[in-house]
Amino acid sequence: MSATPPRGREAPVLVFAALGTLVFLNVYAPQSLLPLLARDFGVGPAAVGGVVGATMLAMALASPLTGVVADAWGRRRTVLWAFGLLVLPALLASVAPSLAVLNAARFAQGLLIPGVMVALNAYIAEDVAPARRAGALSAYVTGTVLGGFLGRFLSGLVASRGDWHAAFWLLALACALGWAVARAALPPEAAFQPRRDPRAVLAGLRTHLRNPALLATCAVGFLILFTLVGTFNTLTLRLAAAPYHLGTAQTGAVFAVYLLGVVITPVAGPFLAARGSRTSLLVAVGASVLGLAVTLTAPLPLVIGGAAATACGVFLAQSAALAAVQRSVSGARSLAGGLYHLAYYGGAAVSSVVAGHVFEAGGWAATVPLLVGSLLLAALAGHWGWRGARG
Repeated sequence: MSATPPRGREAPVLVFAALGTLVFLNVYAPQSLLPLLARDFGVGPAAVGGVVGATMLAMALASPLTGVVADAWGRRRTVLWAFGLLVLPALLASVAPSLAVLNAARFAQGLLIPGVMVALNAYIAEDVAPARRAGALSAYVTGTVLGGFLGRFLSGLVASRGDWHAAFWLLALACALGWAVARAALPPEAAFQPRRDPRAVLAGLRTHLRNPALLATCAVGFLILFTLVGTFNTLTLRLAAAPYHLGTAQTGAVFAVYLLGVVITPVAGPFLAARGSRTSLLVAVGASVLGLAVTLTAPLPLVIGGAAATACGVFLAQSAALAAVQRSVSGARSLAGGLYHLAYYGGAAVSSVVAGHVFEAGGWAATVPLLVGSLLLAALAGHWGWRGARG
């Protein structure tokens, strides 16, 4: 278990919400732009999905290494450098002349985003007093949900009034603001103990890879983000086509369903404490499966309602999985978080391609069974992998 931080100045809970919001503005922002990007670059759903998939792949690949860096270098310092450097690929994306350059910029963003996510989760686990820790984690996750919505919504809104390049100027500004907030409001670590011995890193890695509960959590993470990204990448394209013909601002507004996560995530904390991660995961999967079934109907309000239920289920599943990560380890927490994010965003990268091809081949009716299958596998992984785990 992590040591209790000595008494001293601690960051207000809202700081973690703000940092989560500002970093997650970058993650999914192009999702509402996919129909516009497909038109401008003359590509299909699978190819244009790579704009999201490139970031997800980079986040997956960088997360374990970021965990090692944060364990050795310090959580706050890692957050500051990551936010500062994120300004550069956002500026490159804003002037990208081709899909290849845009994908390269998005890949670079994905390499840096885990510097905030992984380090901040470990910071909360070690440098926030136990009585405030659950609230800080809940605030961070709520911020990521809000950032996921605002990135999509604001990008769609900006693109509707100009072109998609301007959306990336917005992301550069958000990253600069994230650096300023972290520098001003995130106190230096009090409980941090650097791990710079490569042998200790390898020992921690071996311990984690032999931890069945952590491996099950990684599988759950892979499958739930596979579902979420597959749902909204392809649903955006469905709603831009007949009979809906939604524009970028309208498709961006559809992501308002993410705002439900701002309500669902704080509620999930007491539910997790009372029922445990396994029960929470099963309830989450049930909600998402039901939501996907509803999206098979034609009326737009029902489609959006089904998407909302799907998203809320995934948010609850993510809360359960994040709790399971910290519960299943006692050391090298940044590395454990990095391994989880490797799996989590690996699921998103795979889904960006696989769901795109399935949508091209069979439309939404073929995509839904793929996503439901992913959810059912997540339920099985959590149900069997978390047996005997506390909570």
